[in-house]
Amino acid sequence: MQRKEILAKVAAGELTPEEADQLLAELNSEAAVLTCKVSPKGAVSVYGLQRMPVTLYADQWYRLLAFGDDIREFIEKHREQLRWRIRAEGPKDNPSAGDCQEKMADAE
Repeated sequence: MQRKEILAKVAAGELTPEEADQLLAELNSEAAVLTCKVSPKGAVSVYGLQRMPVTLYADQWYRLLAFGDDIREFIEKHREQLRWRIRAEGPKDNPSAGDCQEKMADAE
């Protein structure tokens, strides 16, 4: 069930607000899970990072994954300038690479 359907059922009186809260929480937790699919053009699409999938061809994924350590180093070097989707009070409160890796491990 999609968010719009849940809200429509609340408006129609078919669901209580408590039931809707529970369904919306489940919907949000499902969105945090990363999944992969093969796109119609034969690329790898990763769902769950943002509203739209991140799609690259297999060779591009291999290049990006091989570049992973450089990306982590860049993030650590520029952490004060970067924005984070995780709620933080300020740049000093941005999660460290270790925090992000722990959250990724917990998700697995």
